[in-house]
Amino acid sequence: MDQSLVTRVVEAALLASSQPLTLVQLKGLFPLDEPVPDGSVEAALAELQAACAPRGVELVEVASGWRFQVQADVHPWVARLWSERQTKYTRATLETLALIAYRQPITRGEIEQIRGVTVNSSIIKALEEREWIRVVGHRDVPGKPELLATTKTFLDYFGLKRLDELPPLSELKDIGELEPQLPFAPAIPAGMTDAAPVSDEAASASDGAQSETDAIPAADTAEQPDADADTEARETPDDAAEPDDALAPTHDTNTDPLGDDANSSADSRASSEQKDEQ
Repeated sequence: MDQSLVTRVVEAALLASSQPLTLVQLKGLFPLDEPVPDGSVEAALAELQAACAPRGVELVEVASGWRFQVQADVHPWVARLWSERQTKYTRATLETLALIAYRQPITRGEIEQIRGVTVNSSIIKALEEREWIRVVGHRDVPGKPELLATTKTFLDYFGLKRLDELPPLSELKDIGELEPQLPFAPAIPAGMTDAAPVSDEAASASDGAQSETDAIPAADTAEQPDADADTEARETPDDAAEPDDALAPTHDTNTDPLGDDANSSADSRASSEQKDEQ
């Protein structure tokens, strides 16, 4: 069998398969009674890779085998073939996945220690349903916590062949703005304990409560003038009020002006009568 036929068979098999094909699977396409020369399948793969360079597809090797995939520069146009919206994951989900990928195998408790918050069970469940992570064992400590690690499906999705092809953490910019300064230390020093982690929901609620607390001083300040007015009213001195004596009636008869006028008129009439008699 000549090399050109081997190349055509390999190309057709990769295009017809819905999953990546390993080198063993590709070699198994050729019957034993018609063996192909050693290295012919590998040569066919190399030839196909070179031929795809100027095209819209490329031949790559991922964790599960070899596959054709769309070139990154034309992906935005090809993606319009699918009307369904791309799934967006929360920051908590992406950080949890990153920790499992870079620190595997890792327990859920260790993830919580690094992130400082409780890992929601729905996050682990979603990653397991997506077949991106799986349980690979149990830590030999009290409680036997599960050890989590990534899968071949995870590597295939991100176009990786091995875990050592993961980019450095400092280059991760599109994974929910994951902070590079996350403490990915191997272990917590002996004698030190972390504060009890809080859940992602509790952290969000705490932020909301803090915002409400910050708004309280402004309300108190707005009501302060009324309180000051009440204080001034209570502190008004008693002598500022009008004295009660000024409103009380007087009983001094000597100061009655009508009484003095009446006495003077009586004396004048008496003097006039005496003069007439004389």
